[in-house]
Amino acid sequence: MIQQKMKLPCRLPPSLIAAACTALLSALLSALPSCPAQAHTSATGDMEANSAATATEASMQTVVISTRTTRSTVAMSGAEVQKILPGTNPIKALQTLPGVSFQSADPWGNNEQNLSLFVHGFSGSQLGYTLDGVPLGDQQYGNYNGLSPQRAVISENVGAVVLSSGAGDLATPSTSNLGGTIDTFSSTPLQQRRATVEQTFGSYKASRTYGRFDTGEFGGGNTMYVSAMRLDAKAWDFEGQQGGKQLNAKFVRDTGAGVLTAYFNYNDKIEPNEDSTVHLAGETSSPYTRPFTYPDFAAALKYLSPTGATPAADGNNYRNYYSDAQRTDYLAYVKYEAHLGDATKWTNQAYHHIDDGVGVVAGPIGVAGLPGLFSVYFPNQNLKQVFGNSGYATRTTEYDIKRGGLISNVVTEAGAHKIGFGIWWEHNKASAYRRWYALDVNNPSTPYDRPANALITQYGSLIDNNVVQLHLQDEWRMRPDFALQAGFKSSLQFAEGTFPVQPAPGAIAGGSKALPVGKIITKKWFLPQFGARWDVTPRDQVFVNIQKNLRQFVTYGAGGASPWSLASQAGFDLFKSTAKPETSVTYEVGVRGNRELDLGAVSRIEGQANIYHVDFSNRILQISPNPVVSSIIGGNPILANVGSVRTTGLDVAGTVYFGKHFSFYDGVSYNRSEYADDYSNGAAVVRTAGKKVPNSPEWMNKFVASANHSGWEVQLVGDYVGKRYATFTNDLAVDPYFQMSLSIGTKFTMPAGSMLKQPRLKLTVSNLTQETGASVVLVGAASGTYNTFPIAPRQVFLTLGASF
Repeated sequence: MIQQKMKLPCRLPPSLIAAACTALLSALLSALPSCPAQAHTSATGDMEANSAATATEASMQTVVISTRTTRSTVAMSGAEVQKILPGTNPIKALQTLPGVSFQSADPWGNNEQNLSLFVHGFSGSQLGYTLDGVPLGDQQYGNYNGLSPQRAVISENVGAVVLSSGAGDLATPSTSNLGGTIDTFSSTPLQQRRATVEQTFGSYKASRTYGRFDTGEFGGGNTMYVSAMRLDAKAWDFEGQQGGKQLNAKFVRDTGAGVLTAYFNYNDKIEPNEDSTVHLAGETSSPYTRPFTYPDFAAALKYLSPTGATPAADGNNYRNYYSDAQRTDYLAYVKYEAHLGDATKWTNQAYHHIDDGVGVVAGPIGVAGLPGLFSVYFPNQNLKQVFGNSGYATRTTEYDIKRGGLISNVVTEAGAHKIGFGIWWEHNKASAYRRWYALDVNNPSTPYDRPANALITQYGSLIDNNVVQLHLQDEWRMRPDFALQAGFKSSLQFAEGTFPVQPAPGAIAGGSKALPVGKIITKKWFLPQFGARWDVTPRDQVFVNIQKNLRQFVTYGAGGASPWSLASQAGFDLFKSTAKPETSVTYEVGVRGNRELDLGAVSRIEGQANIYHVDFSNRILQISPNPVVSSIIGGNPILANVGSVRTTGLDVAGTVYFGKHFSFYDGVSYNRSEYADDYSNGAAVVRTAGKKVPNSPEWMNKFVASANHSGWEVQLVGDYVGKRYATFTNDLAVDPYFQMSLSIGTKFTMPAGSMLKQPRLKLTVSNLTQETGASVVLVGAASGTYNTFPIAPRQVFLTLGASF
């Protein structure tokens, strides 16, 4: 798995890449005319109401390419999401798109700890996310400003998921969308009354139950649905139960003069978290998996020495007793779109989100600097006895989010101009408490209960944050076949962090006395965007876009790349006076098209190709001599801007249709993301200039082969991910991998008048060829070490469904 630094044989000179891209674009202009307008994003960021339905009806259509934007925008319907695996994370479905690298150690893509996402060299926390226009935060594992899409909507209720790679819409309510946006849309209530039930069974005792009831139209323009889901699945490599329950309700009232939408989501889940495997340079004995000892408590006790020490042979890959993430979320919004005449729409949306969560780890008390930490609170005491005489202690990070906001957008047409402007405001009050509990040898705890009666409250943080975002945009259709788009957004953040509970003196890494408090106000008034769209012919389209984006400082107390995680007040004050938010300028040019053909078996071809370049500046990095200790004990010695990243890439994706019954989609991407600067770790210069961004593969290729006939549909998906570097200096890397998945489904025809409608059966197989290797790569060091999660083995799922 570990490779030494080497020169890639596929490295191409920039001049050759540019020449190839120019030739490709020229060829596609004549061979791949533009597809009819289907799914698209308007100036306000809302998807047209019928786009998801259009995509769903085209059962052979893997992706829908937008033709009304000046940027690369593609959509996947909810039906395509479910073909991957019923109940899958909607973001996981995007892994079939070029430029998207998604990995997860579970087949659903639901576990948030062991999930990795990169788009065009940007990590998942550097993208923007929304559900029906509601901001979902930056998706960091440690909760502080949002929730994941799979926690915000039941997977089967997804109408479409839209990726704008490189640059998102100006109206997108996000403070983190450096590298683009992912917008998820919940499905619209049906016009006819219907009840739907689906049951999935599968490997490792998986059971997922889904039900939905649509009222149909009632009361003149009203529709509604209520839906519920329950999941219970065993982890594949240890004794842990992945599960949860979720409830959705959506109401729509369309009076002609306007559309009122109300949405509610409740989600309660417990995810067992496996530990990642630590790899060191030159080491060949790292375990493939690192399972917990739970529920075998007797084995856990025997695993430790009488003093609580782990086996020396296991090194950093020692075994914890258990770990899990518990999350409870309530999300609701009300939106009204007023039709102010034929040319103007004014949309107002209010939302509220409450999250109560806890991350739990029950592990040995003798690792990662814990004896020193515990001795601060219990000096000259027998620590094993203090923590229940088992040799283990339970650590929690207890989260609380209370956030709400307002979004107001106006879109109006005046002659050849389509003008959009609006405002987004959000107030977020988030807390995080680090606590330690005893693990009683006579009454051991479980990962499915929340610990009580803490022995130590190591710290308690509270961040009060207000965000204001403004935007103004004009699309000028100079001619029927040519449009210019220009606009800007303003991003303002007013954040204040306090620590109601400070660590005891000596309890922070680096020996500092207290974690920092204070305000940071960031105002960026002008983030411009320029674009153009040219219909070269009624079937050919070229688009160009230039956009500047900003990632506001992370507002998370004592964790992550946050100013409030610094180990001293002096460090915070220095950061506040000198640091700058991360920014990116994205340049993109592309061509897209769709053509009916009469070439024997080939009946239609559609696709898109785009070249992009990104200048990413003011990169912020956590710098710590021991990231493991800092993450457990708290306090980053250094958090600083460390330079720039230069990215150049190419995405090409297309679908060839062979009549009505077979299609083949393929997406290939090349991405070269390199650090432009070295940086100092406080003791020495780290030579990263010219090194590639780790965890972001240069080459990827994805394909989807689809066939349907006589009510049967078969889909074979392939995903090739190239070599990924695993350190900032590129001295270590992980091998490429290629995975395949298969789905086979059919719908049965029932006699007329039958109460049972649309009975269906679907078989899904993940990791069809039993690929092994590194799935998720965790990068935290300049050289010498990295962590991985493994690729999950082949798993088989059977789904039965019907409507009434």
